[in-house]
Amino acid sequence: MIIGEQKALDEIVAMVEKEGGGRILVAGCRSCVAVCLAGGEDEVEQLAGSLREHSEERSLGWELRTVTLQRQCERSFDEAIADLVEWSDVLVSLGCGVGAQVLSEVYPDRVVLPGIDTSSMGAPDGRGKWKERCAGCGDCTVHLSGGICPIARCSKMLQNGPCGGSQGGKCETSPDRDCAWQLIYDHLRAKGRLDLLETPLPPKDWSRSRDGGPRTVVKGGGSGR
Repeated sequence: MIIGEQKALDEIVAMVEKEGGGRILVAGCRSCVAVCLAGGEDEVEQLAGSLREHSEERSLGWELRTVTLQRQCERSFDEAIADLVEWSDVLVSLGCGVGAQVLSEVYPDRVVLPGIDTSSMGAPDGRGKWKERCAGCGDCTVHLSGGICPIARCSKMLQNGPCGGSQGGKCETSPDRDCAWQLIYDHLRAKGRLDLLETPLPPKDWSRSRDGGPRTVVKGGGSGR
């Protein structure tokens, strides 16, 4: 899932103040950012309350309304809140970066402020904790590396490792960070597939990632730019 973290209140307030405030719509999303406790219904109401309090303390006269969409990244859900958007002067998106962009496309005459910093695609790793697992490279080879992605999980994105800085199964960047290539070795050994380490992973086909611009996936298996 997409992982994001809500921006600091001061940063959101500064963006709203720069746009003049007025009637503010805080829009959340019930999908990924709700799961990682950044942009779900509770977070939307909390942010709206904080903005309302800020306005009252400074007599700014801001008006706040809230809405939480099923998926902010889909136009059909965004189009369903047209009345609320029409009412607003400023729209604060508590969706991921994709959601904020789609809202901007659907409502080009509205200022859409990103309230979330989107970091990565990952998985839960305990209560209230998520770790990056995929970098969206477009050329997945985890079947060759024990189900561990070296691009997302190795600090140096090494296709073949480990590097000389790995010590005791930990990455040189932090003693709390597991060396991805130690994990790869451990997983392949458990599967009885250490033979895969005898053949270097092929060079990454970066043309299927960011090279050449944003990607488009077409239903039916086709893809393009």
